[in-house]
Amino acid sequence: MKSKVIDLNCDMGESFGSWTLGNDETLMTMISSANIACGFHAGDATIMRETAALALKNGVAIGAHPAFPDLQGFGRRNMQLSSQEVYDICVFQIGAMLGTVRALGGKLHHVKPHGALYNMAAKDPNLANAIALATKAIHPELILYGLSGSHLISEAEKIGLKTASEVFADRTYQNDGSLTPRTQPNAMIENIQEAVNQVIMMIEKQCVISTDGKEVSLKANTVCIHGDGIHAVSFVNELRKELLLRNILIETI
Repeated sequence: MKSKVIDLNCDMGESFGSWTLGNDETLMTMISSANIACGFHAGDATIMRETAALALKNGVAIGAHPAFPDLQGFGRRNMQLSSQEVYDICVFQIGAMLGTVRALGGKLHHVKPHGALYNMAAKDPNLANAIALATKAIHPELILYGLSGSHLISEAEKIGLKTASEVFADRTYQNDGSLTPRTQPNAMIENIQEAVNQVIMMIEKQCVISTDGKEVSLKANTVCIHGDGIHAVSFVNELRKELLLRNILIETI
């Protein structure tokens, strides 16, 4: 039987002064793609370089993780920027990450928007189009990671970009396939086994059960692992074990 393949991605470089804060160093040995903060919601030039170097050392694909200019809110607050402004901030951040990786002798692999920018663009085709155009302008071979079934995927495909449909291990879903807002108490899945079970369902059955109990269809090319949780390393260990048992390979897209 042919093995299924899944990409495991994680948001990284979201600290200041040292990438050793948090779980980045450990998790980098356990994932296949890293989304590195570009300074607008977290990180800085030194963190970007050090995190990218760590990814290259571990053979992990490097992605730019552009966000709204919102350090105080960690990029999780909605901002009303025009499509042109979104294009500009994405070109700025993706370009910075591209230059950082090239200076290290590596190659930028993908782009994944962060936080509120990601969630707003998933529902707004104009914002999604701006992000896709910025990605293509920096390098047409970059892959755009976006929420499965969202405008991020459809707008990128319209302009010929390769995409990766993303699902979330530790987030709950609404009936329309969107993520439950973090402002709601049931937004996160805290139980490790529940999160593992959700990932397996999304990979094997291409669906997820919403908070209302509805079966929602989706496409899973890549699974987002949040590295800032207290049980992040334990969770990824358990997930990797379960994937191995089910003959599901962890590989970069």
